[in-house]
Amino acid sequence: MGSHAAMPDIGAILSQLTLEEKVSLLAGKNFWETVDIPEKGVHSVKVSDGPNGARGATFKNGPTAACFPASCLLAATWDVEAARNIGNALAEEAQSKGARALLAPTVCPHRHPLGGRNFESFSEDPLLAGKMAAQYISGLQEKGVAATIKHFAANEQETCRFTVDAHISERALREIYLKPFEIAIKEANPMAVMTSYNILNGHHADSSDFLLKDVLRGQWGWNGLVMSDWGGTNSTAESIQAGLDLEMPGPTKWRTAEAVLEGIKAGRVSEKTINDRARNVLEFVAKLRCFEDPTILEEKAINKPEHQRLIRSVGGQGLVLLKNDNEILPLNKERLANKKVALLGFAKDGLIHGGGSASVNAHYRVTPEEGLRAALGDAVEFEYAQGAHTFRQLPLMDKMVVDRDGHPGWTLDFFLSEEPTGEPSSSKHSDVPTYMPIFVKEAWGSAKATGRFTPKQSGRHYLGMSGLGRSKIVIDGKTVYEQKENCPDSMAFLLGGVKEPEVQWDFEAGKSYTMEVITLKPSKSGGIALLDGYLGFRFGFMTEEEHNRDLLSEAVEVAKRSDLAIVFTGHTPDWETEGQDQISFNLPSNGSQDRLVTSVSAANSNTIVVNCTGVAVGMPWLENVKAVVQAWFPGQEAGNAIADVLTGAVNPSGRLPVSFPRRLEDAPAHGNFPGEYIDGQLHVTYEEGVFVGYRHYDRSEEHRSQVLFPFGHGLSYTTFTHSNPRVTASDDAEEFKITIDVTNTGSRAGADVVQVYAGAKVASIEDPVKELVGFAKVHLAPRGSKTATIRFNARQLAHFSESSKRWELKQGEYEITIGRSVQDVIAKVTVSAAARSYEL
Repeated sequence: MGSHAAMPDIGAILSQLTLEEKVSLLAGKNFWETVDIPEKGVHSVKVSDGPNGARGATFKNGPTAACFPASCLLAATWDVEAARNIGNALAEEAQSKGARALLAPTVCPHRHPLGGRNFESFSEDPLLAGKMAAQYISGLQEKGVAATIKHFAANEQETCRFTVDAHISERALREIYLKPFEIAIKEANPMAVMTSYNILNGHHADSSDFLLKDVLRGQWGWNGLVMSDWGGTNSTAESIQAGLDLEMPGPTKWRTAEAVLEGIKAGRVSEKTINDRARNVLEFVAKLRCFEDPTILEEKAINKPEHQRLIRSVGGQGLVLLKNDNEILPLNKERLANKKVALLGFAKDGLIHGGGSASVNAHYRVTPEEGLRAALGDAVEFEYAQGAHTFRQLPLMDKMVVDRDGHPGWTLDFFLSEEPTGEPSSSKHSDVPTYMPIFVKEAWGSAKATGRFTPKQSGRHYLGMSGLGRSKIVIDGKTVYEQKENCPDSMAFLLGGVKEPEVQWDFEAGKSYTMEVITLKPSKSGGIALLDGYLGFRFGFMTEEEHNRDLLSEAVEVAKRSDLAIVFTGHTPDWETEGQDQISFNLPSNGSQDRLVTSVSAANSNTIVVNCTGVAVGMPWLENVKAVVQAWFPGQEAGNAIADVLTGAVNPSGRLPVSFPRRLEDAPAHGNFPGEYIDGQLHVTYEEGVFVGYRHYDRSEEHRSQVLFPFGHGLSYTTFTHSNPRVTASDDAEEFKITIDVTNTGSRAGADVVQVYAGAKVASIEDPVKELVGFAKVHLAPRGSKTATIRFNARQLAHFSESSKRWELKQGEYEITIGRSVQDVIAKVTVSAAARSYEL
């Protein structure tokens, strides 16, 4: 952080507070702010989501914000400087929303390709994730904004994320799942840590002595603020005693003065612990200079040109060229002069972010079509076709419907009773049949949306509905669909990721129908406590003609009359989102995108696929297409970043931060994700132990063949050679330095990523063959050469021993592998290490 006045005397402030006031500091004031006590000079801190943009206080349609590339793309740059620059810019964005702390970064490793929030995090490899996170945190905090590293720990799935019990060996925890936290905390010292929702080895993370006392504050010596995930506090005395300083959001559910004082009286929590927790909150407030200037600024949308340039630049750096047969890429005006190019799939959509906490109301979004038109201008004739139905929810029913007074839209009636009978207590007009009050908790027991629908065409049309509580669709007094249970994950409902069953109903053109959606208050929200008792529903509609339109044939015809076809595939935020894991390894919906690529590539031999997902996906059509670009979620400049790489304005230098398996069955966690129910509770056992991602595929030639694209893979438009690999050890053999000369032998400027792996020359069956120990990104002009230098320490060769509870390095020879990817080996060098043991 920059220079500022001396820290206030926290002890003196603490001594002025009553016990009740200290307790009040241990939970939020509201959804985004900590508690203030103005008469005692204590001020609030405002926080904001999230990892790829500071959204501010409003989930939807608030002031616009810059949308940065997702962390999976950031990791694909393998560029720690890019991570620091993104952190700097995110700090400025947070400040524009009046926030002094950002709820980011997310660092949990990618355990399985179906992980719903993988895109928010960096990598399957803890070193890459930890190094990128450390620079991201440093970038935030040097600009005066606190980082909140999350979710501590073992939040690798969304299925039953509030209650799932993850069973993980201590070795796997230490070597894989805690490691990115350890690296980032020791290198960058984030001001805050957020606990995860899940249970770990029988203990909720927010009250885990192992996580909070033993590891975080004990062995790692970290001293900052621990906050819960939103609605992720599960006890009163236990969470306070374990080390959870701040329950979020507020007002408190667990930490009322009465509940805490009762805990003190019963001896379950001590006054000293209350003081410790309150001190951590006050020190957090002080570090963020709230005692000097308590102002929480009004939220503003500030669209900075320098942020636009950074987002475009980093987006282009993180795109990974997976395949490029016959050098079909890059495209340029000369090659495409007077040619026809088919733009298919999501060409007119900007798939810029995933769903959930990472979603922002972006300042703007550049679509691939817009980016390519700007790059190639009038030299090329473009033709577009959608090609595939990809919706997860039917669009809201907002046409051909009038409310009770005859105005376009719906009448919403609210009732105090649990059933919507008699006269409503309140009514209002709504343009669309949806209701989601996020921050104003209205005490209604039930609600009903009513509209008169007069269809323009006859047919068996489609309806879709979901509610937080039990709900039903009624047409002319007849129940046509009933949701008999609460929504299983209310956060998924809130964020648009609930897959609604589709109901078909025969309508006659010109005839009027009374449409009603009835929803009841949920007895429990189905997961996230902060939505307990809220009413919420949405109602979608699509005509038979729209629903069943043959988009595929249209796209194939466009492809046939084009010289080149580019198919844009991917996940919209309702398919890849917080709140639920992916439902399929294949692109949604129901194989429609795979059929599109397969059919287009059969019609046009020059087919290129650009895929926007935060995870590995199945590519059954890979052999039939000429090129594939993995574009992740590139942020608001998506179309420009994609066009930069496709046209060669940017030479692709991204490398995969995750392995792409051929089949879902080839994933190391397959069969142990998302777990199994025992007595009604989901349990997941991390049977694969430390063999996550490439560590698993590296075990044998058979396993390596299960990989479609290996960890670290990525192509370029130029070529690199490597020579003169050297390893030198420090006098005490605690540090190793690897150098290798890299030469750009092509005619284009480009960047290579030198990856260094290490492992015992004769690997034990219990240990990975090799693990990433360092990397360097080298930028080179045509024909230019540089020496890449990578350092790592001997402790990185050690493994955690569950018997000795230490890191043990075995005596022997270790093989240092330098590669273009984990499988594409450039050189190997052998070093010797003496046996030694390391403290935690």
